Amino acid sequence: MCQKAIYPGSFDPVTYGHIDLIRRAQEIFSEVLVAVAHNPHKKPLFSVKERVAMLKKAVVDIPGIEIRDFSGLVIDFAKKEKARVLIRGLRMISDFEYEFQMALTNRKLDPHIETIFLMPQESYSYLSSKLLKEAASLGASLSAFVPDFVEKAIKEKMRKE
Repeated sequence: MCQKAIYPGSFDPVTYGHIDLIRRAQEIFSEVLVAVAHNPHKKPLFSVKERVAMLKKAVVDIPGIEIRDFSGLVIDFAKKEKARVLIRGLRMISDFEYEFQMALTNRKLDPHIETIFLMPQESYSYLSSKLLKEAASLGASLSAFVPDFVEKAIKEKMRKE
């Protein structure tokens, strides 16, 4: 087992793909901190507080996982947390260019923090929170993609909007 790793993201909402990556990371690193980003450029369906709560419930059976939120640069958060590894998920080749740019930018900001890319199980490789929210808005069942309590929360939130 290695050291502490941070898996940052918006997790709006958490999917089985996210949970799969958290499980994979937990098998590699002694500590995994899942960090929910305050991103002013995105318009999330759920508040940061709601996303943190959903993640905590989604990973309750995975030991050694900590869930917290953060603002600002993930590199600054990693330094504060004394983590030297960032975990990023790659679903499809379309993710690679953006994730590669972000990893190289982060490396330039702090060459002591590494980015590790993990791939989810094949059955989750096409999942995106954006796609799931769109499908839910059109009445699709999300049970194959998210835990039941997440599907219920998405549908409740969409009824209110």
